[in-house]
Amino acid sequence: MTSPARKHFLRATAASVAAASAAANPLRHATGHELMLAQLAEHKRALKQIQSIERKADAKRKMLPEYSDWVQGTLDADTGVQDEVFMTIMVWHIDVGDFAGALPLARYGIRHGLVMPDQYQRTTACLIAEEYAAMAIKAAEAGQPVDAEALAEVTQLVEGQDMPDEVRAKLHKALGYVALAQVDGLQSAAQQQSCRRFALDQLQRALQLHDKVGVKKDIERLERDIKNAGPAASQEEGSG
Repeated sequence: MTSPARKHFLRATAASVAAASAAANPLRHATGHELMLAQLAEHKRALKQIQSIERKADAKRKMLPEYSDWVQGTLDADTGVQDEVFMTIMVWHIDVGDFAGALPLARYGIRHGLVMPDQYQRTTACLIAEEYAAMAIKAAEAGQPVDAEALAEVTQLVEGQDMPDEVRAKLHKALGYVALAQVDGLQSAAQQQSCRRFALDQLQRALQLHDKVGVKKDIERLERDIKNAGPAASQEEGSG
């Protein structure tokens, strides 16, 4: 029979072992979300040690696969619960240039009204609109291909969402630039003219929202192009 002293010794020993085990592995009883938050915090600490934006992007690119199962599970569950991990990973996809990978997360975040973590200081819709617009403008100006479908979907996603006029102006500018980049690839003069008019509408709307958006010369050039191409487009439409 165990004496009271022996019982006390066993309880004290068990408590000290449990405390030591918890100290060695504080996340032993953590939930899945707590584990992801801990991993995110660890990765953020590592990123703070990197000064180069390019090297930060490279590091994030290597970290992203570690969150893929969590993100997919969140999308599949479709609960709409606020999640700092999910929203941060959406931004990381954008940071590394994976706009296609960010789009499902953006779609989910806006549909459920999720908010950005405090450090981003923008609404979800504002961040997505501004980042996609900047990407499209940069690519169009460099003569590089642009995912026009993704930009169009983002435009629909943020329709009706509140954001600064300057950001929405940038989105219209991007739509105009992407349309302009497609003109030369169209076969008929009528199609080209229609594309130019769409681009002009977008750039004029951008200027209306923000007079320093940087499209005044583009508008003047487009108006000349539309005027000069008018006879050929009209003749083609008439013959068709």
